[in-house]
Amino acid sequence: MNGAPPIPKDVAKSLCDQIRAEKERRLFSQCWGCVKASKGDFSKMCVGSREDFRGCGLVNKRFDRGD
Repeated sequence: MNGAPPIPKDVAKSLCDQIRAEKERRLFSQCWGCVKASKGDFSKMCVGSREDFRGCGLVNKRFDRGD
C-alpha cells in the first residue's frame, strides 16, 4: 500500500463496472484485457487483486477524483 486510503469493495466494483461500460467497445483496452484474463472473476481482476482494492489505475484515479 502506498499510503492512499483503501477503496471499499462495493465502491471499487461499482467504479470498475462503470469504467468497463464506458470502454466496452474498445477492443484491446486495459479493461478488455483484464476481463479476458480474469474470465470476469472480480477477485482476479486488476482492481480485486489487492486487499485495498487499488490494483487498477483507472479505478484509483476515478476514486481519488471523487467521481
